[in-house]
Amino acid sequence: MRVASIQFTSWDKSYFFDPGELKLAEGDFVVVETQLGLDLGKVIGWDEAESTPEQEIKPITRKATKEDLQKRLDLDQGKAEAMDNCKKLADKYNLPLKLVDVHFSLDGKRLVFAFIAQGRIDFRELAKDLTRHYQKNVRLQQLGIRDEMKMCGDIGACGRQLCCQKFVKDLGSITSDLAEQQQVAHRGSERLSGCCGRLRCCLAFEKEVYQDLAKKFPAVGASVKAENGQGVVVGWHTLKETVDVRIFDKKEKIDTVVELPINKLSW
Repeated sequence: MRVASIQFTSWDKSYFFDPGELKLAEGDFVVVETQLGLDLGKVIGWDEAESTPEQEIKPITRKATKEDLQKRLDLDQGKAEAMDNCKKLADKYNLPLKLVDVHFSLDGKRLVFAFIAQGRIDFRELAKDLTRHYQKNVRLQQLGIRDEMKMCGDIGACGRQLCCQKFVKDLGSITSDLAEQQQVAHRGSERLSGCCGRLRCCLAFEKEVYQDLAKKFPAVGASVKAENGQGVVVGWHTLKETVDVRIFDKKEKIDTVVELPINKLSW
């Protein structure tokens, strides 16, 4: 069935909900009943999914009204005070964390504090103090450095808004293998790192392009036939759709590497 992808905060992942008969568009705000209570979220996209016993897809309660949006603004007025209280308690326990945001559920029964830390930290005592102070359900959620950049934003090396903030919704796994596949590993970590200090997310969303192009290429080490003789593939230039071919001239007894387009080869 067609489901709506709903996001409650800029730093959290999105969740699927059933729109039912509601006529919704991307960017609309809706009220939904989550496992933790009533909350207000934003439609950020559409997908196909089926409800299962392990992951039930709940219905959207209603499209947000003016009153719902005003209540969200009223709740957000308490962000600064909540952040300040949490920082003081974190200092009390000498917790090396950086608070970045706090989210109030629409029903006012839950608070989620988002923070960044270098490694895992024990925040159980902090959570207990916050729960006693607010008399509400309190959660602390640790974010990664990528999440911080996605929320705060910046300008990438290309001179444009960061992809993770503008349109990339799910980064997935970004590893050095992607740099090898795209033949840019030789550029070094500094040139391959984004503003967050991690591998650039463009390596991930360009992955499929390189994989599709690679299907057309002879394998490195494969024997190929070109107009100027028989040779062995020793390298690829994926975007140019050419390969480096080592050709041995028997008469001259010379080993030559030439760059040739793949549509001029047979293998």
